[in-house]
Amino acid sequence: MPTLTTKRGKVADGFLHVDQVDVPAKGQRFVFDDHRDAARGFGLRVTKAGGRAYILQFSMDGKQRRMTIGAHPALSLEAARAESRELVARIARGEDPLAKKAARRAEPLMRDVAEEWIAKHVSGLRSAANVEAQVKRDIIPAIGSIRVTDLRRRDIIELVERKAKTSPRSAALLLGYVRQILTFAADREMVEYNVAADLRPGSIAVAGRKNPLANVRRGRILNQDEVRAFWAGLEAAGIAKPTAMALKMVLATGQRPGEVAAMHEDEISGTTWTIPASRRGKTETAMTVPLTDLALEIIDAARAENARHGRDAGLLVPVRRGGAVSNVMLGNTVRDNREALRNRDDPEWGHWTPHDLRRTMRTGLAAARVRPDIAELCVGHVKGGIEAVYDRHSYDDERSAAMEAWDARLTALINGRDPDAQDGNVVALEARR
Repeated sequence: MPTLTTKRGKVADGFLHVDQVDVPAKGQRFVFDDHRDAARGFGLRVTKAGGRAYILQFSMDGKQRRMTIGAHPALSLEAARAESRELVARIARGEDPLAKKAARRAEPLMRDVAEEWIAKHVSGLRSAANVEAQVKRDIIPAIGSIRVTDLRRRDIIELVERKAKTSPRSAALLLGYVRQILTFAADREMVEYNVAADLRPGSIAVAGRKNPLANVRRGRILNQDEVRAFWAGLEAAGIAKPTAMALKMVLATGQRPGEVAAMHEDEISGTTWTIPASRRGKTETAMTVPLTDLALEIIDAARAENARHGRDAGLLVPVRRGGAVSNVMLGNTVRDNREALRNRDDPEWGHWTPHDLRRTMRTGLAAARVRPDIAELCVGHVKGGIEAVYDRHSYDDERSAAMEAWDARLTALINGRDPDAQDGNVVALEARR
């Protein structure tokens, strides 16, 4: 057998330049190496297209096998010879390098695991669309092509830190989703352990903020100046009208962003909006929402906008190409128009999300001196415990009065007036018991 070489210059008898091995007219040509540093069965494969790769031919369980070590010139001849010796030693110990290589190719990518997790653990949840959207927007593009067995804590930290620069709350959710996906993988023995299992927000750092996720919590409300800036900013920013109207309705009615986004003409009768049980965020009962003057103005504007564009699907706030405005779209709009909506990450103008508009409305009911139990009913929180069993009163009148009180406060706010100075802004509901 000849000895392969990559040296330049004249080739001595018995030596072949790797680059000068003749290309076959068809099929493949194999040249086996007789160098003292090469393992038995080590050689070069040349294809009719001129491709060259180092191979090892060996016998296992009485069968001839052949495997590719690496392509030339990406892998040097010397490195390929060394690899061939290591492979032969492993084969002598009973290992099957081809089986190990096949198993390696079969290891799932992070993309595969995330999609399987969504299909088996997220689909069917009311939050499924939001979770799937964030996974596909943030996780899959960043680490989806990494084999799940190769994923490192550093990969996850870098992913979450990038997100934390613009949206600490989304970054916190992202970290939670990655942990759940990897727990799913560990339970199914795709990986030996979850590398993110003990990864906590304290590991995340952004320049100027030691731990940007430390203060991420549910409880954000917009102050009076922020409410005014938000309402005015929707008009000034040139945001798509259906999306702007949906955001206004969340603040005006206090209902969940997803419920508002899918609001349908059939659900509105006079001054009442009935949200069917199938669309209720966390309960299994329908809910009636008293519509105030401000809410009805938004609805009338939405109808006029739909008529102007010839939309007749029945959705109050459809997207341009049909279908409902999604919860994700609302969140993206708030994120992408941070300056216009004064949605900033600083002490004076804090970061907020569409759901915080709902929380702001609930806090506004308290400021209007609405009884806590009535305020909870207004935003769709159901009674619990023994009260739910014995108190079947609908409190329609009380809820209507409470919504009017909020309407007065919000109208005053967006018109630049002091809401606490408005007549009739306090609702004395005790007399209605």
